[in-house]
Amino acid sequence: MTIPLSTTAGAADLGRALAAIPSPGTNAIELGPLKIHFYALCILAGVIVAVYWSERRWAAMGGRPGTIMDLAVPAVLLGLVGGRIYHVITDYQLYFGPDDNPVSALYIWNGGLGIWGAIPLGALGVWWVAHRRGLSLSQLSFAIAPAIPLAQAFGRWGNYFNQELFGAPTDLPWALEVDPYLENGLPRPGVIPGAETYHPTFLYESLWCLALAVVLAWLGRRYGDALRGGRLFALYVMGYCVGRFWIEYLRVDPAHEVLGLRLNNWTSLLVLLGALAYFVWAGRRLDKFSSRVLPEGEDEGTQLIGADPDEEDQDTVPATGALSDEEAAVRSGSRSSSPGGDAADNGPTESTTREDESRN
Repeated sequence: MTIPLSTTAGAADLGRALAAIPSPGTNAIELGPLKIHFYALCILAGVIVAVYWSERRWAAMGGRPGTIMDLAVPAVLLGLVGGRIYHVITDYQLYFGPDDNPVSALYIWNGGLGIWGAIPLGALGVWWVAHRRGLSLSQLSFAIAPAIPLAQAFGRWGNYFNQELFGAPTDLPWALEVDPYLENGLPRPGVIPGAETYHPTFLYESLWCLALAVVLAWLGRRYGDALRGGRLFALYVMGYCVGRFWIEYLRVDPAHEVLGLRLNNWTSLLVLLGALAYFVWAGRRLDKFSSRVLPEGEDEGTQLIGADPDEEDQDTVPATGALSDEEAAVRSGSRSSSPGGDAADNGPTESTTREDESRN
């Protein structure tokens, strides 16, 4: 039996349609007068999981529980401001053209956050809290480094709901369907006439960041002592830049280009080189970094996750073998050879002195 050509072509089109990632039906939910955008929910989910994981890592290093939550507030707020400023500056034509509304530059819920602006200003918030409390920025960066790409892995799904930042046309089984028109009826930026499915670059970056978080956590366990001084954070920056470079190369949305490369490609290269230079520089002076994880004025010590600070025997430090694998590994990465870094280096404790006196 001969199958008509039109039938086989239609079946192929149907197969591609079934295999493609469908475009979202909506980018927000409405609860009465309140409209909640999925873009914001994705970012919020990323912040929550990052803070939770960082809190566990920080407590395992001997830090006071709640410290990460305290620094997350200024870090997230400044990160949002920095990310939006970078986006508006690099895509100014979207907001300040003759037919555009400049006020729309404030509509962050419509998408548009640049990681290159979010990380520096977010880091400024972390530095501010660390400086006020006398904490080691090196130790804080070790605790939060794997959690940042995990937050990005969640946040990138906001681009899916906004149908933005997709890649070139493709008919791969995991291709992304994109609605060619915006809600106002105008053509969607980046859509190519005749193309229905595109590379899901949001998914590529989400998976890349997820893998990066896992690798950084493993490296922190395996080589904790060698990755102090902000070196683990530098590895995060380098790893993200590598992934962002090739993913950015796939994108087709309008962007400024310099010498044939998109602006974000050049930014990735420059930031990668800067992180590499810092990684090498910090590796030559690891003994110069502070290891303080408790506020100034408090005794340095080790605290288990969930330990009761009001327990009577607070001078007893649990053996490392009693900790979970992650706690022991993270704690080993927080050791420092700097003076005053370990309580054991500060001479005999009061309880030990009393025992010696009683024996005499």
